[in-house]
Amino acid sequence: MSLREGEVRIPSGCAISGIMNRKGYLFSGHDIIQSIALMHDRSNGLGGGFAAYGIYPDYADHYAIHMFYEDSFCREETELFINDHFNVEVGGRIPTRKVSSITEAPIIWRYFVQPKAEKVMEMDLEEDEYVARLVMQINAKFPGSFVVSSGKNMGAFKGVGYPEDIGEFYKLDSYKGYLWTAHGRFPTNTPGWWGGAHPFTLLDWSIVHNGEISSYDANRRYIEMFGYKCTLQTDTEVITYLFDLLLRKQGLPLKAVVTAMAAPLWSNIERLAPEERELVKAIRTVYSPLLVNGPFSIILGSRKGFVALNDRIKLRALVAAEKDDFIYVASEESAIREICSNPDRLWSVAGGEPVIGLLEGVEEL
Repeated sequence: MSLREGEVRIPSGCAISGIMNRKGYLFSGHDIIQSIALMHDRSNGLGGGFAAYGIYPDYADHYAIHMFYEDSFCREETELFINDHFNVEVGGRIPTRKVSSITEAPIIWRYFVQPKAEKVMEMDLEEDEYVARLVMQINAKFPGSFVVSSGKNMGAFKGVGYPEDIGEFYKLDSYKGYLWTAHGRFPTNTPGWWGGAHPFTLLDWSIVHNGEISSYDANRRYIEMFGYKCTLQTDTEVITYLFDLLLRKQGLPLKAVVTAMAAPLWSNIERLAPEERELVKAIRTVYSPLLVNGPFSIILGSRKGFVALNDRIKLRALVAAEKDDFIYVASEESAIREICSNPDRLWSVAGGEPVIGLLEGVEEL
């Protein structure tokens, strides 16, 4: 008797999907749930999640801190820390609904906050850097507390379950955003737990990822030299921090960041035009510890748009499409056609070639 799909380990499993409106038009989470649900068999119920941008217009200038707590004691301890470092405009439970397949959920909370000016001045930091350091401090030093997301006018919603059930659980059809990403997880080397579901975030960056990073230790050792703490039991966390380091802290253009993380093979570099060849060689040399090896496809979300990328030899599928002001990316063409049956343009993304979707008037992430 032969085994059927779903009864065997699927090493190429996991599904990702993303939708953005370039004009910033807000639309509900219904379509992203429908898209990721079509790829149900790429998941196994051990992780699903979404990132949404533009969902908190009434608090657009506040950092939206989404939290998981194991119990009330963890929440009380962490709230003392939060109140000591932030002015909290409002806080409370994130609304959820009962879904039979979603069980053993942690306490799920959110706070709309602004950094205390005197604390920021005392530490002599930019606000984003101040928030990023406090996020990593909570994750590293407050057992039982976990920062799910920490950006402005955005949030991550994730947990243990199939992604369509997670979307139902968080009532995402009642939110409206201009950019949505989604992930269905099939854990291979790390445990399925609420904090380990995708997306992984820092500030307004979010990453959903299908694949396995064989260069994790080299990437982690490099990133930790810059103060990042990898505590979340997954290789995906380090990708989020790599983008934050190169884009936010070092201010590199996106094309250079993509070249560093998914660099062409040396044999291909030698065939480039002389000026481009020397630039790519320099990036590969300077940022060699940041080369991401192994099969992967990712979507990096931000408040300005997104970039989707797969590994340089395309060991994971990635498809993109455009329709009017919308741009779509997903692991499968069918997941796009499920919500956009007749796109203006549809293509299979080449290995190492980014798909970039930016809000109108924005030139860089």
